[in-house]
Amino acid sequence: MRCNSASNRALSFALLLGGAIFSVPSLAQESTTNDSTVTYPAEFFTQYEPFSVNDMLDRIPGINTARGGGGGGNGGPGSSSGAGRRGLGLGGDQILINGRRTAGKENEGNSQLSRIPANQVQYIEIIRGTSGELDVRGGSQVINIVLLEAESRSSIAYEINADHLHDGELKPGGKVSLSGQRGALDFLLSAESEPRWDRRKGFENSFLADGTPNDNVSRVTTTDSQPLVFTANLGYEFGANDIAHINAQYEDGDRPFIEERTIFDFVNTPRKDTVQFDDNGNTSEFWEIGGDYEHTFSNNARWKTLFIVNKKEDDNLRERFELGATTRSKDLFLANFNRYQERIVRSSYSFAFAGNQNIEAGIERAQTILDSSLQLGLLSGSGIASAAFGGLPEVNNANATVEELRYESFIIHNWQLNSRMSLESTLIVETSEIIQSGDVSKSRDFDFIRPKVDYRFDITPSVQFRATVEKDVSQLSFNDFTANTNSGDDDQNTIAGNPELRQEQSWRYDLNLEYRFNDDNGVISSNIYYHDLEDVIDRVDVSTLTKIQSANGNIGDGERYGLSLNGSLRLGFINQPGILITSGLTLESSSVTDPFLGIDRRLNRQGRGDYSLGFRHDMPTRNINYGFTYRNSILDNRKVFDIDRIESYNSNPFSILFVEYQGWEGITLRFEATNPHENVRCRVRTRYTGGTISTGNLSEIEDSCSHNGEKYAIKLRGTF
Repeated sequence: MRCNSASNRALSFALLLGGAIFSVPSLAQESTTNDSTVTYPAEFFTQYEPFSVNDMLDRIPGINTARGGGGGGNGGPGSSSGAGRRGLGLGGDQILINGRRTAGKENEGNSQLSRIPANQVQYIEIIRGTSGELDVRGGSQVINIVLLEAESRSSIAYEINADHLHDGELKPGGKVSLSGQRGALDFLLSAESEPRWDRRKGFENSFLADGTPNDNVSRVTTTDSQPLVFTANLGYEFGANDIAHINAQYEDGDRPFIEERTIFDFVNTPRKDTVQFDDNGNTSEFWEIGGDYEHTFSNNARWKTLFIVNKKEDDNLRERFELGATTRSKDLFLANFNRYQERIVRSSYSFAFAGNQNIEAGIERAQTILDSSLQLGLLSGSGIASAAFGGLPEVNNANATVEELRYESFIIHNWQLNSRMSLESTLIVETSEIIQSGDVSKSRDFDFIRPKVDYRFDITPSVQFRATVEKDVSQLSFNDFTANTNSGDDDQNTIAGNPELRQEQSWRYDLNLEYRFNDDNGVISSNIYYHDLEDVIDRVDVSTLTKIQSANGNIGDGERYGLSLNGSLRLGFINQPGILITSGLTLESSSVTDPFLGIDRRLNRQGRGDYSLGFRHDMPTRNINYGFTYRNSILDNRKVFDIDRIESYNSNPFSILFVEYQGWEGITLRFEATNPHENVRCRVRTRYTGGTISTGNLSEIEDSCSHNGEKYAIKLRGTF
């Protein structure tokens, strides 16, 4: 199956819907409040009988924008944000629980939304302004989940589900959580085990430079994974001015997989067919403990200190066998181990002055350590066979330890200029030392000054304008420093590291205009962004006298810019308040000079944008709701340029359809269909030999596609 014109028709529909949403300003009226915070009491959601906080948020127009889905202005090249960030920083997860940030990386506020039962919520706030009271900064909007206050309350939420995969596999899963309060103690305990079974079928057609067939490859990759996750979030209020939290998470996330390949060789006569089998073992374990303590002084000044300690270990072993009629011969042994540890301490003091101004000053210390090893053995190797390399000759034996000690000093000035305007100024001074030992011994020091200005103007209670200017510095991936595995290319088992890699930097400019309809009938949001990039990270030449190879490195300056539009409309104006339609469109472009060809091109894997469409219909009187989500990228051959190959990527859209029924005693039955159209990912790879893509000769073109089929799930959910 190929990516086809259906995507273009969907794009046209999304654009028409976006036009329809933007064409109804007459429906809007000014709100009766000047507050830039939108509040949804629990009673607002009662008619929908929601199961969790996630279900409540799904009923709020414009929630996608509030949750960071407002387009390419967030993240992207040169950004220090994202789940993989080291340290904690000022931004990150834009979810607060009872007005406080959860001291965790994996176990943060956003991960708790599916675990907190809806019956434990007092109200939900969408905070559109800036404030010195907020625990997170830098987000366009912040979501605050406020739980019920009671001397004693508790609730158990459960979900039992079964996934039916396209290959006939039936995989069970489930989750359970206990939340509540006992006097000054509030708690949330949960356990879950969700199936991650995946059977991906693919093919590859290869042609030589003159267009004659080279070979065909048929492959089936089967992943059998069922992570087990335990979390605990505890809070204790010592008094009106003192509160502490402890958060913990443990995950057993083993992800072994096998791959079967049949290679049909058309070059040799008679034709030679080869059958290969890959056995990929993986064990993965992660744990994290975090905590915080907050004291409020008599003058309402606040002091807060938090800590996070975590560790993740991944142990991978890949062995490849060539299968004959009665034989099985090993020709590859590849072992890769990574241990990642992080220790974070952060403390800050904030106080108000001059009535409408607030200052927060603090410091964060983050220590990050990566221990890695890689052993490669090949049957074609010239050395002596060794049991340590699976009985094959040693080809590569790499070991490395990378440690970063980073300090981030910050000061934030929040100024409520008047009832409609606010200005928040941030200055971060970042200093770090990265020490690498093992195969390469190296120590480097880095210093950065990162200012940011965030201006917000409530033009009317319904219309808000936001403008931000920020200097951002990306974080280096430690795995880029050392040799690592490459699972995406059968002809390249390992990739080189680069100890000279520097951080990618950017100046980021964003303009945002948001319009909210009256009576919660919808939201329109637009964002224009421009990112001026410095020291862009991409593939660079690190070839030796005997081998052409590349690694991630810095290739110079670049830019990225675009426009995102998001619309959300509740059809109350045609007497259908239960119907909520959402749409989004992002158009973007980028530019950088390719280090191999010397041409101006887009950033690696950066496309022209994406679009989305969502529909939800709640029918409370019938206890039924249904809908769908559709997302796709604009087809434009997203490309990756490497030293000896050029790759172009495309994929079909992603979609989910669901039907939900609220039944007896609050039990919810949900049916989901994921990608019933069979999502396909395609790649065209052009290889060059005898040099780089600039100096070498075209040798081969590989045209491949794969799909993992549709998935159907039944979920039974309830609380008691």
